Amino acid sequence: MPDDLDPQIKEFTSQVRGLVDRSGLSIAALADRTGYSKTSWERYLSGRLLAPKGAVVALAEVTGTSPVHLTTMWELAERAWSKAEMRHDRTMEQIRIAQARAALGEFGAAEAEQVNGAAQAPRGGGATATTGVAGPAGVSPVIPPQPTASGADGRDADPGKADGEAASGPNSWGLAGYQGPSRASGRPGAGARPPIPPDGPAGLPPATPNPYGAQPQAPRPAGQAPAKDSRGRQRLTMFLAGLVGALLVVGAVFYFTTQRGGGKHHGAAGSPSPPASTAPSLPAGVKCAGAACTGKDAETMGCTGDLVTTAKTATVGTVTLEVRYSKVCGAAWGRITGGAQGDKVQVTAGKSRTSGDITTPGDTIAYTPMVAVKDAAEARACASLASGRTACTK
Repeated sequence: MPDDLDPQIKEFTSQVRGLVDRSGLSIAALADRTGYSKTSWERYLSGRLLAPKGAVVALAEVTGTSPVHLTTMWELAERAWSKAEMRHDRTMEQIRIAQARAALGEFGAAEAEQVNGAAQAPRGGGATATTGVAGPAGVSPVIPPQPTASGADGRDADPGKADGEAASGPNSWGLAGYQGPSRASGRPGAGARPPIPPDGPAGLPPATPNPYGAQPQAPRPAGQAPAKDSRGRQRLTMFLAGLVGALLVVGAVFYFTTQRGGGKHHGAAGSPSPPASTAPSLPAGVKCAGAACTGKDAETMGCTGDLVTTAKTATVGTVTLEVRYSKVCGAAWGRITGGAQGDKVQVTAGKSRTSGDITTPGDTIAYTPMVAVKDAAEARACASLASGRTACTK
């Protein structure tokens, strides 16, 4: 293994090599069983490359080792490996920066020599080169000679030059022919167009400038009629055609809509839509409410249990008479307890009436089907015993 290998990586690699040695597997057999190539395992075992977590788990399965402890050591080694890579990246970055600075320093030194050579022979102005204090890699840039007041105009310095022609010669960047921004942009008013005389050429009246930059039209020959604007006529024709087409489409849509929808509207007027259902939302297990519960068994419809209370009660000998009421179902029913075969019970609510009796020997309870009520006070239960005694709730 490399001598400069991190202790955590070195310890993990040693553990992996020990597992492989104790298993007696060759590199080729290890590669076949784990699914990682022979070359990869050679790098893992030599410390040149950190084995991935999948290879570590596969090695633990092949050698019969608990993967928990092995993956713990792998996590420590992986952190050390990441830190080593970060240090290596920073070192390489510093090397590249140093090389770039060295290269820029050589280029700046060569440029400074060219500029200094050009500054030793300034052209007509008497300006001297001034050495600066800043620059890449310690090179001091040189400020090019500036023209004096007497030589500001190129025509004063060289009468043979045409107006606006740039003077040749090197500058601070060693580029011949470039002398910085033009005089028109450097001095206000320089390079402007000459003013137009108040009187036009050949004594014509002064021309009025066009603020919109439109080009004047050429005068047509005498006796020629003005040309018709064919493009304008085409646009007008296209606009009218589009307008007519849109009106036709709107009319067709309106016609078909009224023809097809008229019958539906008339039919709807004769048969109004049924009112929306106002049935309350029932709890789970409850199968009826209100009038739908009349004549039905309370237990079958899910109206018993926690949903029922005893609204009224009366006693006939040993028999107890009750009015049972479920607010959720909106219904009531009668019940007798402690009765005998032949005893009957009846419940009445308005015009609704239901009854029940004890028909099986040994039974003591009987109850009636439900009747719809808005309140428990509407229901009244009565009992008729086989002994001839009767009683009712109030």
